[in-house]
Amino acid sequence: MPWGAKEAMVPVSWTTIYIAPNKATAENLKGILSREGILVNLRFTGLVSHSGGAHIEVMVPEGEVEEAHEILNEVLGRTRL
Repeated sequence: MPWGAKEAMVPVSWTTIYIAPNKATAENLKGILSREGILVNLRFTGLVSHSGGAHIEVMVPEGEVEEAHEILNEVLGRTRL
């Protein structure tokens, strides 16, 4: 690409991989996945849990879903968030 040419912006297709019961859990998972090099986006679902917390979608780019699931399965299988 010639110097000064603009790169084409490729839209990212996000996929929800987990719905966290509260913001603290969502932020914790985001940190874990980010440290593994995975892009993470959090989005409020509009739903409130029975404990009063807001449900948060943990989303990753479509191409990183499989790797993110593997990481979450490992983390969630050995620890409580």
